[in-house]
Amino acid sequence: MDNQVYNGVVSFIWGIADDCLSDVYVRGKYRGVILPMTVIRRLDAALEDTKDDVLKMKKMLDESGIFNQNEALCNAAKQSFCNSSQFKLKDLASRANQQKLKTDFIAYLDGFSPNVQDILKKFKFYNQIDTMVDADILGAVIEKFVSPTVNLSPDPILDDVGGVRLPALSYDGYNF
Repeated sequence: MDNQVYNGVVSFIWGIADDCLSDVYVRGKYRGVILPMTVIRRLDAALEDTKDDVLKMKKMLDESGIFNQNEALCNAAKQSFCNSSQFKLKDLASRANQQKLKTDFIAYLDGFSPNVQDILKKFKFYNQIDTMVDADILGAVIEKFVSPTVNLSPDPILDDVGGVRLPALSYDGYNF
């Protein structure tokens, strides 16, 4: 990744902190929201193309009474992680009711595979949700992170003629 792209992503992410978190958190506490949301959006972006496949597999496994679903769902996601909730992060951006947003966002987070759940626990991210809901900023934070002006995905976003509109977010040949 070149420095211009990297600097643009960094500016974008910390701009979210300044726009949404400055009245709620002291500057040193921004990372309690910004770091996990960056990881969540990055994982979500990597899973977007296979979301329908994961949901179909989940339905099939549920109907078959299979309880240990993680491996099959991750295979459907073509990743070592998955999210079997009915939501993509983008789906939550338009929620007006904060309590409905909170419920749906928690359901979305709970849909991640156990390996991602471990990451979220280490971040203690669930502790931040009530603070964001009480301050009425959860929706704004989600909306900013799913903005079409930045690509946190491991894949480039192409324009209408197949050229790269937004490069992939990768480094030294690694996607994650």
